[in-house]
Order: sequence, then C-alpha cells, then structure tokens
Amino acid sequence: MSFNGLLSTGCIAEIMRGVEMEKSVVQILGSKRIAGSGEQAERYRLLISDGQYLYSFAMLATQLNEMHHSGQLAEFTVIRIDRFITSVVNRNERGEKRVLIILDLTVVKPGSAVGVKIGNPQPLTEGGNPSGGAASSGAPARTESAGAVSNGSSYQNRLNSSVSASNSTQSSLQESLTHPINSLSPYQNKWVIKARVMSKSAIRTWSNAKGEGKLFSMDIMDESGEIRVTAFKEQCDKFYDMIEADKVYYITKCQLKPANKQYSTLKNDYEMTMSNETIIQECKDVDASMPGIQYNFVPISQITNMEANAMIDVVGVCKEASELNTFTAKSSGRELTKREVTMVDSSNAAVQLTLWGADAQNFPTSTNPVVVVKGARVTEFGGGKSLGLVGGSVMKLNPDIDVAHKIRGWYDNGGCDAVINSVSTRTGAAGGSYSTEWMTFHETKEKNLGHGDKPDYFQVKALVHNIKSGNAVYKACPQTDCNKKVVDQDNGQYRCEKCNADFPNFKYRLLVNMLVGDWTSNRWVTVFTELGEQMLGKTSQEIGDALEYNKDEAEQIFSNISFASFIFKLRTKVEFYGDAARNKTTAVAATPVNHKEYNAYLVKNIQELTGIGKN
Repeated sequence: MSFNGLLSTGCIAEIMRGVEMEKSVVQILGSKRIAGSGEQAERYRLLISDGQYLYSFAMLATQLNEMHHSGQLAEFTVIRIDRFITSVVNRNERGEKRVLIILDLTVVKPGSAVGVKIGNPQPLTEGGNPSGGAASSGAPARTESAGAVSNGSSYQNRLNSSVSASNSTQSSLQESLTHPINSLSPYQNKWVIKARVMSKSAIRTWSNAKGEGKLFSMDIMDESGEIRVTAFKEQCDKFYDMIEADKVYYITKCQLKPANKQYSTLKNDYEMTMSNETIIQECKDVDASMPGIQYNFVPISQITNMEANAMIDVVGVCKEASELNTFTAKSSGRELTKREVTMVDSSNAAVQLTLWGADAQNFPTSTNPVVVVKGARVTEFGGGKSLGLVGGSVMKLNPDIDVAHKIRGWYDNGGCDAVINSVSTRTGAAGGSYSTEWMTFHETKEKNLGHGDKPDYFQVKALVHNIKSGNAVYKACPQTDCNKKVVDQDNGQYRCEKCNADFPNFKYRLLVNMLVGDWTSNRWVTVFTELGEQMLGKTSQEIGDALEYNKDEAEQIFSNISFASFIFKLRTKVEFYGDAARNKTTAVAATPVNHKEYNAYLVKNIQELTGIGKN
C-alpha cells in the first residue's frame, strides 16, 4: 500500500524557520523518555518525519503522555499536529534551531496500519536545510532509525551534545540556547529560559530561633507555561530592585524542586529557587512569540457569587479612598499601614480593595485612577465580599490597555452615578454568601421569602414607624464572649446558666423591635446590639441606664430615629413556635439614605419597567 501524499511534505523545515503551519501531518519514527522517575516528571522526545525531512528535537507535552503510555504513538504512526509552540534553542552563523513542543495532536493512521517509514527523509541542520547536502547530491544520507532513537546511543549522544552546547557559560545569555519552561525538571542542571515576569511580591522578612532572613518571589511565564521563582537573602538583595513586573528576562542556574501547591496556584509541578550562581539578564529585544500578561476580568457585580479565597482579575475606577490607617498588630507587635479603596465598574457595583504597606502609602488619593489587579484574593466577612492583594498579585494604575480606557470613559461620562450596590456590604453572619436584591415588603410576601430551607436576604428603603422601647434591653452575662441573659437572684447576684456561674454584675444588651415600612407595607424587625447602638447613637449601657433611671431621656433616645428613613438589609426566615409559623425578620445593616445613589436606583428601575431611556 502506498502512503505517498499522506504527509505534509516539507512542513518541518517551515516550522523550524518560525513559519506558522496549520494541521501539519507527520510520521513518528521513534521516541525516547528523557526525564527522571515519576509520572509528573517524565517527558517524551520524538523523532518525526514529513517524508522529506527528519527532526529529532520534538517534544510531547505532558498532557499527551497518556497517549504514549497507551501505545497510540507507536513507531510509524501518522499524526496531525493540531497545536504546537516552538522556542529558539540555539543561534549561530548557520541560523537558529528550535525545539518543537506538540500541545495537541490527532492520530491519522496507527503505526500498525502503516508499518513502514514513508519516503526517504533527511536530517535537518540548524539552519533548516538537509544535512551534509545529501539531498542535493543524491548520496544516501545517514538517517536516524527508530531503533537508534528508542534503543541506541546516537540519539542520546546528540541530546547530550546539544544540551552541553546550549548551556555553556557565556557573558551574555542573549546568545544562549533557551528552553521552554514546561520542559524543565530537577534532572536538568544546565538550561536558559526567556520569560516574562507576571508578578513580583514584596520582600518578606522573618526571625526565629534559627536566625533571620528575607525573601521575595516572582511568577514568570513563556509561551509554554509558567513557574514561580523565589530568592532568599543575598539573592533577594541582588535581584529585587532589577526585576520589574511585565518585563522579559533571561534566567539560568536556578534550582528546581517540587512546587508547594499550598502557596502557589500556578500550573507547574515545579518551582525555582535562586542560588549564588543564578544569572538574570533583561531581554531588550522581545519578539512577538513572547506572550503578554493575560487577564480574565470578573465584573464586580459577580464577585458576590465567588467563593472566599478565590483568585480573580478585576478592573475598576477608584471612586473613593480612605485615609491611611497606621496601627500596631496585636499578634506580632509590628506597625502596619492600611488603606481601603472603593472600586466601581460598568456592572454598576462597587467592591472594597484593601491595600497594605507601600501600596497603601503610595496610592494616589487625590485622583480617581483606573485600578487593574491581576490575582486579587476574594475575602468574606458578614456575607460581604472584599478584595485583597497577596504575594502573587499585581496592581497597575491607569495602564495603557483597551479595557482601562473603556472603563475610564464610562466613569467620566457619569457611569459612577449608577452604582448603587456594594458587594462588600455585610449582609449576614460571616461565612455566608447572600443576595441583597432590592425588594418592597409586598414583593417579599409575593415571593414567599423566608419559606425555604435557608434564610433569604433583601434590602429596602423603609421608615421607622414605632419602637417597643420597654423591653429594648436585657441584662446579659458580663463575660466578654457570652451574651446569655442572666437571672436576677434578688440577692445581689446574677446567674448565667450558660457559664454555670454567679456574678455580682451584668452588662446591658440591646434587643430592639422596630416597626418599619415602605410604601407597600410594614413589618416588625428585630435589631441587635451593634446595629442598635449604631442607629440610636448610644451604647447599650447608656440606653439601659436611661430606661432604668430616666424614662424621659430614654424616650428621647428612641424618638430621635422615629420617622427616619434607612436603607435596611434584612434577613427573613419562617420559624415555628409550637404549631404556629412566624416570619422572623432581622436587620443586619441599616445606613442613612444616600439620596443621589437611591435616585439613580429609582431612575434605573423606571427605565427597566418602561423601556424609556434605554439605548
């Protein structure tokens, strides 16, 4: 059976010259396992042919190892290369040599169905031409057989010589052989990579019984993959200032070890540690094959649905920034600086970004910069979601990218006025993730909110109609972490059944029942201590003392918020008392009405209902 015309004749030479070739069909004439032990470490190097040329510097991506294990890539198999990358591994007067990494392939014909080598392929030189001129002279060229690749020494000798040549010590790494990141393993000790810095952490210091030290880490990438690099002590001093995020560097002579997945989310089984021999040089001439930092932006409104500790990319405009807050950490005694930045975007939502240290100190509070964060961590407290920077995060202000210009235009044209919701608002107990959709009391009744297995949350603009002031406080256990109601034993002692102890004193706690209403209906709402103190402007002790000793003062405290409007965030859940069901509603937040933001919500609501004003 003839297989002439089955292969993409000459495609290997074009690929090695850097030409983008699609769906090239080649034949596998042999393979060799080149990495160390362990399934995660193994790599396979292939001898491939296009019928005209042979090439022995092709590598199989690790995700395709199973195809090799299952025998699908046996000798004489014809494959179609669906996706690949190349990297320059040597440059000299004869041209450049590339390593071909096959990322995805399709088996066209199994080796058992072919059974022979197709054509009379000749090995390529580094310049991409047949070696020794054999093809032009008609003399038979020495070809590498499958046996030489799989069992003989010629293939291994060529591998060793190419590695040696590529890693000789040079004053400039720019002329050196470069290896793809995903081809590295701890079993190689000579290599040079060319990679872009995705992120660089701040310098961290430590002190313990073993001594003191410091470190920083950076995440780097090339067209084949990504990896983390960490520098300690002297290397930290040597390289920290020269490394900049988004720049490209040549790197060699680092130690590889298995990655600690507890601290890194990068898709690499290894990580690097700098040594005294490490060399890093900036690459001034960056070619188009080196990818830029890729973002996967999440709209701010969707952050409320993200899991805590998720890592995301986000872009927004700084609507406001808090003053710099300096305080001493109780755990370590260190002085810390912190700033809260409120970011908004065109999803009409806001989120709080917490900055620390130099990021907090250097943030420009006098302007409203566009903020882009690569690798922000989602945090959660009281049902609200916020963002923070971690070691691998990168924050850029007013970057020259399309998405930044687009969101700047949205903000400057009044977009920020439509922002009415903050995903960072606390809407429940810590650990929950709750919706705070705007609803009227009538709508909550129609939708049977609170009748499910879990409580429902909503927000409403409502007026305080009435307050049951007579039982607004109770006497609680004086212990700091206990709020159980105590029993007055009429002997100067107060008993807490939870703590199983008697105390000569107690503390007041608030449990205020308010009747609040909107334009559709009203509802009794329970307000607990912290929120009650915030709304009434008095401490629980002050309110308790007033109720005990000065009824007129107490009535004045409560009347101060009568007929006042708030934006309430409410929790509702049907609970059973005996056989009777009652919808219990609790306030988890209450803020004064920001009429500008609330009016923007009303206008948006009217537009949705009528269709007026929509483009």
